[in-house]
Amino acid sequence: MTTQLFNDEGEATLTLSGRLDTSVSSKVSNDIERLLATAGTIQHFTVDASHLEYISSSGLRILLMLAKRFKHYRITEVNPEVYDVLNMTGFTKMMTVERALRQLSVEGCEVIGVGGVGTVFRLDDDTIIKVFREGTTMEEVLKEITMSKEAFVMGMPTAISFDVVKVGSQYGLVYELLHAQTLSACLKQAPERIDELARKYADLFRQMHDIRVPANSCVPDALEHERSQVQHIQRYFSQEKIDLLLQLLDTVPVSNSLLHLDLQAKNVMIQNDELMLIDMGEVGYGHPVLDLAHAYSSMVTLVGDYEKIIGIPRELGVELWKRAIDYYFEGLPADVVALRKEQIKALSCIRNFSWLALSDSFPEVVINECRALFDKRVTNNCGQLLEVCQTLKDWQ
Repeated sequence: MTTQLFNDEGEATLTLSGRLDTSVSSKVSNDIERLLATAGTIQHFTVDASHLEYISSSGLRILLMLAKRFKHYRITEVNPEVYDVLNMTGFTKMMTVERALRQLSVEGCEVIGVGGVGTVFRLDDDTIIKVFREGTTMEEVLKEITMSKEAFVMGMPTAISFDVVKVGSQYGLVYELLHAQTLSACLKQAPERIDELARKYADLFRQMHDIRVPANSCVPDALEHERSQVQHIQRYFSQEKIDLLLQLLDTVPVSNSLLHLDLQAKNVMIQNDELMLIDMGEVGYGHPVLDLAHAYSSMVTLVGDYEKIIGIPRELGVELWKRAIDYYFEGLPADVVALRKEQIKALSCIRNFSWLALSDSFPEVVINECRALFDKRVTNNCGQLLEVCQTLKDWQ
């Protein structure tokens, strides 16, 4: 049995290797105390159990002692046998315990979609995998799983992940989607179905927006999340420009509709002719205009390689959106529909730039393209944009 301790500016990792049984527990406890005595200040303590083969009751007491000693404490990379022991003895309820994740390879797999937080691959006919960007935390991955389950329980057709895995050093979520394909792929294969698919797309928005998120739900406030994203991109834009975006955002009425907030054509799967949501990491509650503005930003005014991100030529994607939004507002007077479209377009200017908050590793060329577009889309039209957005108070 061996122990190693590494402390990187308060982020300490204790690696345990071998069998932590009664015969070695006293020595291991003394070794840990000796290592801690020279480690310096520790703010977060992680036990790396990737090489821990076995643990006895005396070994459990060592882990419990460490948990009581450090406020921010977790045990990671636990193999199934050791995890079962920790689970049966209640450790998984008392502290953060993370299983060791199986490794998968996406080499040679078809890329289904590329987004701000990751890339979706098809593993085989039955399964797809979303591989998150480098630097994504387990907490962020678990949030997406939680939001998917929340939306599913509320009545949305949502793909639920059945496994968290690793692809190299990155996290991945595996979904079972039998013979499913994205809305983009279906439209690209059969453009003559555009009207039928546009109606289904619109119905998906309406179904979601008809759901009222209860006050006790863990679904977050979309307006607050959007504000935090706008504040996050201060690294790219002046405070004056950030304030312009916040002024637009402040016009959005308070509401509690369920929102996807990234419902572009590659985040919709078609299975047995039914549309199903994926990529649920940004789900929130709020006013439908925020959801529609996000989608408009992706489907119409996207910054970047449109066909790579959305999966179809821009002209086809824009036409899908035009038809879908007409179906979404079907039955309303023509002048009201015209105003709603202007409101969505005006508010989409926020998402044109706030999406940069999804990752801190976007290429400089993309960031510079957004910077160059800001004056054209926002600064030069701020008066008109604010005037349109101020009419949102009448959108009930």
